Amino acid sequence: MSQSSSAPSAGPPHAASSTMLSPSATARRVLGLPDPVHSSMARVAVDRTLERVGGPVGLASAAAPTVAFVVTDIVAGLTLAFFALAIAAVAACVVRVARRESPAAAIAGLVVAAICATVAALAGEARAFFLPTMILPVLFVVAYSVSLIARRPLMGLIVNPLSGGPRAWRTHQGLQRLYIGSTIVGMILAAANLTARIVYYVADEPGALAIVQVTATSAFALHFAITLVLARQVAGPLVATSRPPATSRG
Repeated sequence: MSQSSSAPSAGPPHAASSTMLSPSATARRVLGLPDPVHSSMARVAVDRTLERVGGPVGLASAAAPTVAFVVTDIVAGLTLAFFALAIAAVAACVVRVARRESPAAAIAGLVVAAICATVAALAGEARAFFLPTMILPVLFVVAYSVSLIARRPLMGLIVNPLSGGPRAWRTHQGLQRLYIGSTIVGMILAAANLTARIVYYVADEPGALAIVQVTATSAFALHFAITLVLARQVAGPLVATSRPPATSRG
């Protein structure tokens, strides 16, 4: 009689252990936290979002004209600073075109540099270079404040279409809380940016103004990226549950 029929069948030695969760995985399930794979997905989403605003190269090329102007002004004076600004602005435009970015954005960079240089030339001082761009944090503070008063947080209007969230995001408590919180953070960043610009302008510190301007651009990009990643995580289950169930075809 064959012994194979009486011997118990045993699966692969790892079959039983594969269904067991590690202590960390068990803790995540109990607390309702996402698996580690989501962290890598978040990093990818952040990278893609930063690429939307130009990525490291785009941020560097946007900052180059300002840095060139301020450094040259400190080292060689205001007149040569205008030449350095022109060279850096044209180089930044070429880089953006070579990276196949929007031609309108590349031309806008040249226009902004020209306007700032004109104001500085008329005023005869380097700090006046930052006057035209000082209006940006003012506009952001006003826009953030009005959107919060109207209960239509600005970050929701900007981020939700890009995150794939539902059109009726204002009726979803999770998304509404996220966008309100992000809008408040954005308003605080814009207010801090404006305050720092005013303080350093009055103190006649062009170098500090340049640092504030470059830092503010990077902070805006990071704030936008984090909001988009969180919105995708919150909106994902909402979009999945809103889809009609698939019908089986007989």
